[in-house]
Amino acid sequence: MSYGKRINASFERPDPQVLARLAVYATPDLCDVAGIFDCMTSSIKPWVSAGKIVGPALTVRVPPGEGGIIPTAIELAQPGDIVVVDGKGNTESAYWGDQRSSLALKSGAIGVIIDGAFRDIDDCEKIGLPIFARGLTCGASGKTGTGEINVAISCGGVVVNPGDIVFADRNGVCVIPLQYVADVADRLEQRFPR
Repeated sequence: MSYGKRINASFERPDPQVLARLAVYATPDLCDVAGIFDCMTSSIKPWVSAGKIVGPALTVRVPPGEGGIIPTAIELAQPGDIVVVDGKGNTESAYWGDQRSSLALKSGAIGVIIDGAFRDIDDCEKIGLPIFARGLTCGASGKTGTGEINVAISCGGVVVNPGDIVFADRNGVCVIPLQYVADVADRLEQRFPR
C-alpha cells in the first residue's frame, strides 16, 4: 500500500455521561455482554499502566517502522482521547517514547494503544501515561511524516474507527464502535447492576 499524508483533524466523540457509565466495569464484563465489540489480541499488554482507561480513539495509521506523523496526532488530541497506533505489529522500532508521553499528557490524552513497540520505559513510567503495546525496544522509528490520522485502522486484530470507544485495563483492550456505546452501557447495567 502506498502512503502519503492524510490528516482529519476532528471526529465525533461520545457523550461523557455514557463513558462514565462504562468506566465502572472491567474488560471481562464487556466480554460477557453481547458481542458487538471486539477485543484486541492478548499480545497487546499494559506496560505502563495507571489502571483502567476509557475514551474515544484518536487513530493513527503508519507504515511499518515510521512514526514521524504521531506528534501531529498528539497535538490534535482533546482531553480524554486515547491515541491508537496501527504500527502493523512491528516491534523492532519504537513508535512511542517518553517525549511523546509528555506531549500526550499536555494535550489531555489519557493513554496510548500501540500495535507495535515503544521505548524509554523508565521515563515513561515516571511520566505515568498508560501505554498498552506489543513490545518494548530501544530502536528508533523513521521520521518522514508519512501516515494518516483519524482514519479507519486495524490495531491488535480489531478495526478501530476514530471516535470508537477504547476500554483498556490489566485484562486487555476492547473496542466498542461508537454507534453501540449506549447500547453496551445499557446491557452492562442490566447484566451487572451496580
